[in-house]
Amino acid sequence: METAPRLRASLLMLRLTVFLVMLMWTLDKLVNPTHSAKVFAGFYGIDNAQSLMAVIGIAELFLIVAFVLGVLKRWTYGLVLLLHAVSTLSSFPQYLQPWDHLLFFAAWPMLAACAALYLLRDSDTLLTVKRL
Repeated sequence: METAPRLRASLLMLRLTVFLVMLMWTLDKLVNPTHSAKVFAGFYGIDNAQSLMAVIGIAELFLIVAFVLGVLKRWTYGLVLLLHAVSTLSSFPQYLQPWDHLLFFAAWPMLAACAALYLLRDSDTLLTVKRL
């Protein structure tokens, strides 16, 4: 297998797995808004956000579906990168107690995957929508 097909296959795997994680976070907002509201209060300082979870969840669902389809890559890949960067950085206190919060460290490789997808978005063409 030559380099270009390997690169495209690798980017597809990154895009699908980033989508999977983002999908679970999005579904949590729609299926379990109480939990999501607690996360928003604890990590972002936004209280009483339960009523907003459906709106945020639906908007996020549109974003991640466009992302996984490769639509408007500069915007969708960039917004996914931004959302995950905010999520990762807002967890900073957990990184100071690593043995109590080991799972939080999984955010860093995903952030790198989001950055790689953004930087290599023009090469990410396998199973994407070509043009709208």
